[in-house]
Amino acid sequence: MNWRVTTLIILALVGSFAVLFAIVTRPIVAPQHEIYVNGTILTMNPENHIAEAVSVRDGVIDAVGGSETMLATATDDTQVVDLRGRTLMPGFVDAHGHFPGSGQTVFSVDLNSPPIGDVTNIEQVVARLSDFALKRADGWVVGHGYDDTLLRDKRHPTRDDLDRVSRDRPVAVVHVSGHLAVANSAALEVLGIDESTPDPEGGVIVRDPASADGRRPNGVLEETAARAVWDHTLDLGVMDGLRMTSQAAREYLAVGVTTASAGGMPSAVAELLGFLSGLNQFSQRVALFPLFEEVGESLLSGERSLADFAAARVSVPRVKIIADGSIQGYTGYLTEPYYVPYKGDSRYRGYPSVPRDELFRQVKALYERRIPVAIHCNGDASIEDGLDAIETAMAAHPWPEARPLIIHAQMTRKDQIDRMAELGVTPSFFSAHTYYWGDRHAAIFMGRERAANMSPARWALDAGVRFSSHLDTPVTPMLPLQAVWSQVERESTGGVVIGPAQRIGRMPALRAVTIDAAWQVFMDDEIGSIEPGKRADLVVLSENPLTAEDIRGIKVDRTVIDGATVYARL
Repeated sequence: MNWRVTTLIILALVGSFAVLFAIVTRPIVAPQHEIYVNGTILTMNPENHIAEAVSVRDGVIDAVGGSETMLATATDDTQVVDLRGRTLMPGFVDAHGHFPGSGQTVFSVDLNSPPIGDVTNIEQVVARLSDFALKRADGWVVGHGYDDTLLRDKRHPTRDDLDRVSRDRPVAVVHVSGHLAVANSAALEVLGIDESTPDPEGGVIVRDPASADGRRPNGVLEETAARAVWDHTLDLGVMDGLRMTSQAAREYLAVGVTTASAGGMPSAVAELLGFLSGLNQFSQRVALFPLFEEVGESLLSGERSLADFAAARVSVPRVKIIADGSIQGYTGYLTEPYYVPYKGDSRYRGYPSVPRDELFRQVKALYERRIPVAIHCNGDASIEDGLDAIETAMAAHPWPEARPLIIHAQMTRKDQIDRMAELGVTPSFFSAHTYYWGDRHAAIFMGRERAANMSPARWALDAGVRFSSHLDTPVTPMLPLQAVWSQVERESTGGVVIGPAQRIGRMPALRAVTIDAAWQVFMDDEIGSIEPGKRADLVVLSENPLTAEDIRGIKVDRTVIDGATVYARL
């Protein structure tokens, strides 16, 4: 059973229990008129104006100004919210993530190491999977979030490790990057992978060099070789799908995220999200980027359009191409070799997931059809390919409004930032990488010099390149203020500042998770700033992030979508 079948089952259930769903899914109704007064209002408008009060009518902002002026418009039916000096700003916009992936803990074991989790060795990986297998008696045994560089073993688990969990049931664990997976013997058999299976284009089936012929798969699957695993590990039942989405939605609302991102999600997931959104099972808006490899050819032929995947609060602003992999997974595609050689190969630079000629074909065809594109590029060689493909497409099919997006843009060089400025390309930086992986980028993957310029927001700001910041959730927890803090401080888990010259100020870092992120998903005319005529997607913070001593310590007191309070801490 796949996601599409799951969706059909849900539809059938809804048809059978229409009355029950009508009760459960009643939308939250916003006050007709609500006024927020006595606060610090960070509008994020073009002038970064700071106000004192906001008036909202029928879920839409109708005035911004002083408290006395706003109160003068109140009637007996007006709800007045006294901010008591707290800060009100636009709701956070997740520029790139994988909603509702953070809810996967309902069917998958969390194997993250500190600071996210507490797994420190492969024995713990095996033990936790074994415990989970007892609780979940049927189907695949799945884990997520392990990081080989943080395990004391300093290696990936193997099929032999996972065979200790079960030799009969398929077992698979997903690397923290999301770009690699490890499968046990039973899972490899289901996937049809054995000694004779060739590496797929854009991926690697890792072999055991100590095996008889050196061809035995050791269970580790990279990039496109790992993607078949998702067809099975995301084969969820009705309740798992509902529970995953509901859990993720609650997590996002509690940290002030009013617009989520579902980047590179299967089209059947899009159908599920749109359907559940229509039933008001979650409050957020969702910007969905379907994968080109799944839907691209039907889009190019005209058989389908991006609008076909949109429903209720789910919009579909772009299609996503995965051009390379993950730096911490050694699959990001670099111009110069990795700092610590991969498997002893001093020339190893990673590899593209999509061949250069094919990337050019895809981007050019999307431009011809006027379909906005987002290209996942981590390594600078991949970024170069992406920029070359965009420039070629622009020359053939000029489209000034395209806003081509480079996702992650992690190892962008200064000359590439300058090219982005010339081409009108916008990057979304995974800025929290400096916190979660900065020490290892400096010591293992990139070396200190290159690591100092990862996620180069200062270069982008100085060059006039508009950018956003994201967390790639569930790769890292959904904590928007962590993303802001990381762009401002660039401090690692070890307390080291990773590239102080790339630090930026608090205001541009806040814009990167509000209006600039909204601009990247073509929603800046509706959300992302507090201006008359825009939707009242708002967040109330316990402190002012422009002046607070600890940005990450600020609490979200209230989250508002379309004028309705959907989360309240106090």
